[in-house]
Amino acid sequence: MATNLIRIIDSSDTRAVDRVFARRAVRLEDAERTVQPVIEAVRRAGDAALVRYARQWDRYQGKTAAGFIVREIALAAAARSVSPAFRTAVKQAARNIRKFAEMQMPAEWRKPLASGIRAGQLIRPLDSVGCYIPAGRYPLPSTLLMTAIPAQVAGVKRIVICTSRPVPEILAVAHELGINEIYTVGGAQAIAALAYGTKTIAPVAKVVGPGSAYVTAAKRLVSRDVSIDFVAGPTEVLIIAEGKSFPAEFIAADMLAQAEHDVDAAAIVLADSRPLAGRLLNALAAQLKTLPSESPAAASLQANGAIIIVKNRGEAIELSNRFAPEHLCVPRNFPLDKIQNAGSIFVGPFSPEAAGDYASGPNHVLPTSGMARLRGGLSVLDYLKVVTVQQLDRAGLKRITPTITTIARAEGLEAHARSVEIRMKTSSITRKK
Repeated sequence: MATNLIRIIDSSDTRAVDRVFARRAVRLEDAERTVQPVIEAVRRAGDAALVRYARQWDRYQGKTAAGFIVREIALAAAARSVSPAFRTAVKQAARNIRKFAEMQMPAEWRKPLASGIRAGQLIRPLDSVGCYIPAGRYPLPSTLLMTAIPAQVAGVKRIVICTSRPVPEILAVAHELGINEIYTVGGAQAIAALAYGTKTIAPVAKVVGPGSAYVTAAKRLVSRDVSIDFVAGPTEVLIIAEGKSFPAEFIAADMLAQAEHDVDAAAIVLADSRPLAGRLLNALAAQLKTLPSESPAAASLQANGAIIIVKNRGEAIELSNRFAPEHLCVPRNFPLDKIQNAGSIFVGPFSPEAAGDYASGPNHVLPTSGMARLRGGLSVLDYLKVVTVQQLDRAGLKRITPTITTIARAEGLEAHARSVEIRMKTSSITRKK
């Protein structure tokens, strides 16, 4: 048994649990100091700065920013170059993601709120959005699906894609979705260009998508001037395992799927017995041998992974809500009403986290580092504005006049109170609903 592969601790060892739950902090201060000059340079010099950084970091050979623009002919060529199997997979994934986003769309409505008062809401899309698509060690065409399709469903007119390494798969997805504003710009400089604009890249209303620590730091810095989705840290999964609810091989596979992202990823299991923990250790060791030698999964498990032995389901729920995981895997028929904090929940042995990464429909851009206590994952709602509407007739306004004037004068806002009273004194106005 590979006992040094991952920690096994009892939930009664509160200090050990605290150490497991004390995520590696999203320390962006150093990254912010690095990217601040980059952002300022792009804001000040625009395209010239983009070209300079691209030549310095991305081996860009061009002399002007025109080379960043991906032409329609390149998109069509990429679509032809990928395998038929990939094209079919993209179509199915896109279909499910789009259908789920459509189901999330809120409705417009206007209803009587009280006698003489009607209120409601209008739903309006953002004018533009910039989707940052990582393309480092693992280019992620799936992230293009997850960020762009909800924007399309929301009705966003201008969707911009920035990616430093436009592999054929990313371009083929863009072609499939009908997105043609794509720039081969990455890193903090791409975030700055999306936020502030250059001669080549017009600014957007919101920037979404994951990235490196430098991209994340850049998003946090520009969030003072442009909307972003959220600041994300290392990826994580928490699995609640009870008896034979999940075969140990399934649990191990899900842990390794998360751990292979990078050495900072966290994979944690709340197991209800030591025999289960033992079976899981053996499954992890066996599956690790079959992964590529360069995989960071083993280092990730040793640094951040853990199997915590819990007393019962209630304790598992309490610990899960406390951790607020990005991905939460639970047995079939688990009481979901008890789960307060999670980015996305995967129910039962045949709902692997990888299904959500690619094809089941819900978004894979999720809150990490405990942010699931505050919000869920990226959704169509992130691309929408809810505009409230209210309409009162004279009788309706009269009924709430004492409330308005009393509170207004309590706040010292006399003109507010008088703006209502003048309507009550005027009888010549045509009364219309």
